[in-house]
Amino acid sequence: MRRTHSYAAMTKDAVQRRRWTFYEVVKDAEKKGGTVRVGIGFDIHRLGEGNTVILGGVTIPFNKGLIGHSDADVLLHAICDAMLGAAGEGDIGVHFPDTDPAYKGISSIELMRRTNGIIKDKGYRVSNIDSVVVAEAPKIFPYRDAMIKNIAAALEIDVYMVHVKATTSEGIGVIGRGEGISAHAVCLLTNVSDH
Repeated sequence: MRRTHSYAAMTKDAVQRRRWTFYEVVKDAEKKGGTVRVGIGFDIHRLGEGNTVILGGVTIPFNKGLIGHSDADVLLHAICDAMLGAAGEGDIGVHFPDTDPAYKGISSIELMRRTNGIIKDKGYRVSNIDSVVVAEAPKIFPYRDAMIKNIAAALEIDVYMVHVKATTSEGIGVIGRGEGISAHAVCLLTNVSDH
């Protein structure tokens, strides 16, 4: 039996919309005289003491916790870096430095909202997010739909514009030994005037 993507059914609107390919988004933006920009992001955090990890704004029960200045949400940090990179705005360390006590323990959903504000101020909006969480454990799939909803809500976009995947590192390296979790993300930005 073919598996259906439950995130596509999160909203009736998402199911009814026509999904554009990357090529179609670029061609449409060019036709309107707009700009398409792409950014890539990466983050990794060490696992330490704790009983939950936060990924995609979802608190997941686990026998360890991610260590970081904020809530250490590697997925949202990678996405924020991809957004900022696409806009030519550096990375989250530039805008939300870990040396600033104001960001101690802050929710990465809030950092994502603020990053979205930076993007909007530059005249862009997010058209697509694609991301991968790399972890031996915990299992990501049961929480993926909630992560997608959180990201879409924070960025004020439809859920079909966000994709979260997960994989392991097959027991190789620090991730494989269960010492940390990492995430990669790609972000496509287009001009606000194109929408």
